[in-house]
Parts: sequence; C-alpha cells; structure tokens
Amino acid sequence: MIRKLRIKFTMMAMASLFLVLAVIVAGINALNYRGIIREADGILSILLENDGTFPRMDALKGDGKKGKEKEKGMGMGGPMSPETRYEIRHFSVRLGKDGKVVSADTGKISAVDTQEAIAYAEDVFAGGSQEGFVGIYRYRQQKDGDGALVVFVDCRRSLSTFRDFLATSCGISLLGMAAVLFLILLFSGRIIGPVSESYEKQKRFITDAGHEIKTPLAIIEADAEVLVMDMGENEWLSDIKRQAERLADLTDSLISLSRMEEGKEQLQMVDFPISDLVAETAQSFQTMAQMQGKKFASEICPMLFMRGDESAIQRLVTILLDNALKYSGENGEISLTLEKQGKTVRLSVYNTAENVERESLPHLFERFYRADSSRNSSTGGYGLGLSIAYAIVSAHKGKIAASTKDGKSMLITVSLPG
Repeated sequence: MIRKLRIKFTMMAMASLFLVLAVIVAGINALNYRGIIREADGILSILLENDGTFPRMDALKGDGKKGKEKEKGMGMGGPMSPETRYEIRHFSVRLGKDGKVVSADTGKISAVDTQEAIAYAEDVFAGGSQEGFVGIYRYRQQKDGDGALVVFVDCRRSLSTFRDFLATSCGISLLGMAAVLFLILLFSGRIIGPVSESYEKQKRFITDAGHEIKTPLAIIEADAEVLVMDMGENEWLSDIKRQAERLADLTDSLISLSRMEEGKEQLQMVDFPISDLVAETAQSFQTMAQMQGKKFASEICPMLFMRGDESAIQRLVTILLDNALKYSGENGEISLTLEKQGKTVRLSVYNTAENVERESLPHLFERFYRADSSRNSSTGGYGLGLSIAYAIVSAHKGKIAASTKDGKSMLITVSLPG
C-alpha cells in the first residue's frame, strides 16, 4: 500500500508540474508567434498602402501624424528605421479582375523567381483568403476595382527563431521535469515516511491485539462448554458461544489480512489444477444455493493450471461465492466462470442484487466497507471478505475488479498469472 501511495504521489506531482509547464510554454510561444504575425502584418499594411513597395523615410516624415503612425507600424511597436526597406525580403503580384497576372515585382527577394511568385499569387487569389501563410511567406491580399494586389513578406528568420525558441523551451521544461522527478523520488520516502510509519504501527497493532484477544476468547468458549455440561443448554449460554465464535472468526480474519499485507503470510507457490479446485469449491455452494431457492450455474474450462498457493486460491473462490450467495437476494442468480485468456487465468463471479451503486464499487475491497443499499448486518459478514480476496490476489500478482451493468447485478473479475 505504501509503495502504491508513493507511486501515486509521484504521478500526481509530476502531472501537476507537467500541466503548469505546458501552460507556461504554450502561453509564451503563443505570444511569441502572435508577435511574429503582428510584425509581418504591420509590414504588409505599409506595403499595400504603397503599391507593394516601401516608402522613402523622408516621405513618411513629411506626412505629419499619419507618417508617424506608419513609422511605428513596423511590428512590435518599434519605429521604422532607414534600413528597414533593405532588411525586409518581400515580393508582390498584381492580378486583374479575371485573375490573370498584370505585373510581378520580385526585385526585393532572391529566393523566389517571377514564376514562383505568380504561382503563389494565383493560389491565393483562387483560394479567396485575405491573409495567411504560404510556406514561410506571410501574405495579404487587397482587392480593388482593377483586381487585386497580393503582397508577400519573407518570415524565414522570424519563424526559424520561433522554432528554435519552441524547441529550447520544451527541452528546458523536460530537463526541469526530469530534475524534479529525481528530487521527488529522492525525498518522497521522507514525505510518505510518517504515513508509512503510522500504517505499519496500525498493522502491527491489529496483529498483536488479535493474538492477545484469541486467548481470552478460547477461555470464554471453554468456560461456556463447562457450563453447558453442568447446567445444560440454554439460550444465554448458546448466545455466549455464538458470539464468541463470531468474535474468534473476526479476529482470525483480521490477523490473516494484516499478515498478508505485511508480507508475513508464507504462500506455498506450487503448480496445481485450478479447474479442479474451483469445480470442487463450486459444488458445495451449488447445494447451498439450491437450499435457498437460488439458481447457480458454472462454466469451468477443464485442465487449467496455475502457480500459486492452493489453499489461498481456494479461500479466494470461497469468499467470492459466499459473497455472491449472501447478496444475491431471494430467487437470485449466481454464475461462476473460469477461463484462459492469453497468459492469465480469468475467474468471474456474477450475482443479481437488489441495488448496486456504481460509486460504491471502488470501495468494495476496503476493510469493513458496506454499501448501504446492498450490504447490511443481516448478512452476517464483517466487511472483510473482499479485503482478504484483494490481498490474496495482490499476493499472486493478479488483478481484481468489481463492475455492474444495470445496477441490479454484480460482477467480480479476477485475473491471475497462468
């Protein structure tokens, strides 16, 4: 349990860290990409206003307030410098109303020739989009009465810088997660330590107290037998014997469960025919079901073997069938299935029930748990049976789960290594 708690703590911590870093990295890179788009669109606006070319700086300065706004329109709020017109690679194509090329200007870029520029513009004109990307080129289309002017700006450097920053930020985040994972694994033992110590003390207390309780219980039972011999059977002595037996059974169950969880229960792992064991155990419950007016069906694949503790597996089958018999209700139906699935042996026990709440299913294997709608003290159980079943399955490196399809039945499935 402590190992699972430690793993769960580590997974939750790493998942939380991953979400935080993912949001931060995604947010920073989204803002970075948005800045690239805003810068390119600012350049395109100026080019479109000047028929696909950059205006001279003296022309901008002589245009008053409008010129200052254009001057600041270069991307990230930075002013337009005299070198901007020489730094920005761009080209433009003018098309007529019918989509035919009127002119193309590729004088400010060497990576694209006239034919490629025309092909890009024709694709943009045919698509009808006003702005977007064609490869590494950001474009904007402006239509007028004579046709359309499509201007392209080379964003190669900006996109390359963006990709480098994205890769770097992701890499640093992954390294940070690896470092945090190392630290969590290093210190999680100390974090979980108090819980582990408390849990171990609880298990030792149950085991020690159970052994201490067994002695006075044995004396009470022996004294009750002597009184029966001296005074004869009566309802008070019968009740004393019955309650002492119940308390002894509860004590044995608690000790057994605690020893299994502590790993002190020595399991005798041998190869044995699980088909014969399940069939023999099911036969005794077949008779009990008939006496209670319930239907019992079994489907057991013959000649199945597994490696495990034969007595523990028999106890597992007994617990599951006893549980199904107790909670199947009047005229209930019970079925048992044993089959081979790949490298595992699958044992399924099904029973009808009055009402099974889905939210209670994950808690069925907890100690003393009882679902109010289907488990009550009239059944005579202690809420330990399925806990012991879970411990047995865990000791055999298997899996156990409970499910319901309609809320009126219960299916417990056990998968054990074959």
